[in-house]
Amino acid sequence: MEANRWVVLTAVAPVAWGANYFVTHEFLPADGPLYGAALRALPAGAVLLLLSRKRPRGDWWWRSAVLGLLNVSLFFVLVYVASQLLPTSVASTVMAVAPLTMMLLAWALTAERPGAAALTGAVTGLAGVALMLLRGAGEVDAAGVLASAAAMLVSSLGHVLTKRWATPDADVLSSTAWQLTAGGLLLLPAAVVVEGAPPALSPSALLAFGYVSLVATALAFTAWFAGLRRLPAASVGLIGLLNPVTGVLLGVAVAGEALTVQQLAGLGLVLGGVVLGGPARAGRRRAVRPSADAPLPGPLPLPDQAPGPAPAAETAPDPFPAPDPARRR
Repeated sequence: MEANRWVVLTAVAPVAWGANYFVTHEFLPADGPLYGAALRALPAGAVLLLLSRKRPRGDWWWRSAVLGLLNVSLFFVLVYVASQLLPTSVASTVMAVAPLTMMLLAWALTAERPGAAALTGAVTGLAGVALMLLRGAGEVDAAGVLASAAAMLVSSLGHVLTKRWATPDADVLSSTAWQLTAGGLLLLPAAVVVEGAPPALSPSALLAFGYVSLVATALAFTAWFAGLRRLPAASVGLIGLLNPVTGVLLGVAVAGEALTVQQLAGLGLVLGGVVLGGPARAGRRRAVRPSADAPLPGPLPLPDQAPGPAPAAETAPDPFPAPDPARRR
């Protein structure tokens, strides 16, 4: 069904982000988080701008800047720091707190009240997070955990605001492109002042930035925001639990990190949280439920009145209109 297709598309994002922790930790320079975040955002924004060829209009100029600051500038820097300070499994696992955070923020900002199934899934996922973090094998860098938690908070706020400000006619590709571009441009002056000249990149680092920018950013954010447009925020947050699952499995399979019995049990609880939350079922319920913003049917015509033509439906103007070719001439 259509809801299942949107769930699968949305799942592309957390899987790509889970792999991003490993790529950043293993192949990117550890001492340049500002340049690392800018080099992740700007190429992705440029590619999406070439594909969409639309510009913001009205409030979306400042909204793109705000969302770019939250979803890109702050989030990318914090994730970069967390990826360098923490093992892949731990860095991605902290982000599993995001579902509950997104549910509470969506309740406050968009009046999306989380259902019992979504809350149960979020609590189950949090139990899995606790088991996977409190593993007793080695020390966990407190600064890395704080950076990962801060990344989760700012991104959850940014994602909920993205959903709140979205309009039915808004182009997801253009909205994502301008967020990435604005966030990257905000990062560049800070990188020059704090980190000086850009770091020299090896061929492996350039390939890693290719994955980080094109797959874990351009593709992943477009899929994520498309899912936010069509599924409840609670369901999208639960799909995000695939982020730590991917990070843990990659850490074990590729980075050689040990997977304890306690972590394995936590991994099972995280996956159980996704199933219990039922994102696909929630998407189907949302699809058949009338929207609170849907117009009410007009009054029926009186018996002596012939029904006239139906008025044209009013639609909000596209906040990302295509350039007018006539103006260029």
